[in-house]
Amino acid sequence: QVQLGESGGGLVQPGGSLRLSCAVSGFTLADYAMGWFRQAPGTQREAVSCIGSNERSTYYATFVRGRFTISRDNANYTVYLQMESLKPEDTAVYYCAARPDFYNTSPGRYDYWGQGTQVTVSS
Repeated sequence: QVQLGESGGGLVQPGGSLRLSCAVSGFTLADYAMGWFRQAPGTQREAVSCIGSNERSTYYATFVRGRFTISRDNANYTVYLQMESLKPEDTAVYYCAARPDFYNTSPGRYDYWGQGTQVTVSS
């Protein structure tokens, strides 16, 4: 049974940092591209950052470039999103998702999803 579980969200002040984790099971992580998406109330789910199965290919949305870093630990079946210099507009539910091989920035292209973790950036 495929499972993805996000953790690490919470309340943080503007300028602060958080590290999200996505623990996966039920498939071979090394064969899958992973994506982090987010969705704020009243908005569509959008790609934040993605990483290919080969780890060399990555994508960052322009609004997080230079502040967020995606990484993966295939041996431990975990994907991370390090978030720095957080802004109030980063407030959203963050989801991790998996698809075979190559990443895609469209949520509809992903096969498996986690339940999400809330990130709130507020003073």
